[in-house]
Amino acid sequence: MKTKKTIYYILMYLPLVIALITLPYLPEKIPTHYGFNNQVDRWGSKYEALLFPIINLFMGYFLLGMANLAAKKEEHGENNKKVTIIVGILLLILFNTLNIYSLYTSFNKIENLSTVSLDMNQLVFIIIGVLMIVTGNIMPKLKINSMIGLRTHWSMKNEVTWKKSQHIGGISFIVGGIIIIGISIAMKGTPCLLSVLGILISLTVIDVFLTYRIAKVNC
Repeated sequence: MKTKKTIYYILMYLPLVIALITLPYLPEKIPTHYGFNNQVDRWGSKYEALLFPIINLFMGYFLLGMANLAAKKEEHGENNKKVTIIVGILLLILFNTLNIYSLYTSFNKIENLSTVSLDMNQLVFIIIGVLMIVTGNIMPKLKINSMIGLRTHWSMKNEVTWKKSQHIGGISFIVGGIIIIGISIAMKGTPCLLSVLGILISLTVIDVFLTYRIAKVNC
């Protein structure tokens, strides 16, 4: 657990360290927002490159607080604290990658992300797909809790419905992650965004319905 926390804190502060080192070398004006067409639609001061690392810090401390709360207030708190830390590490890896990508586009003043090998949507969704696969493998190990997992009114009826729901949810996450990675490699821009959103919405509806069916059979 100590090693995981060390990695967690490194990932929390690493974007800020990298941004501060890079800041003197950035142009005074950098692209700060891109539209759905991958074209830059807002320019800003290079100091806005610090916003991403600051958000990363806030998110890191928030998740850490949630993990500590789980450890104190829930029956299986320590188990869920460990899982929350692992999920937090995965999310921080996502933010670290996006921070480096953002600094790269800022340094090169890239106006059209379509000229980059991976545009922002592709990068984000490939990472999300990988995180979904990893999370899907973790979900069956989760004990019933109020924060993470496939949590619905039906999945939390009892230990049996919870366990079966997390097993189904884990499979769903793994399959969904693989599909999303495939879509993200094959598509760019708006088609990639809409396709992935469609997959995520479909999986959510299916998973919620399956928890209802599981509860109906086991309650």
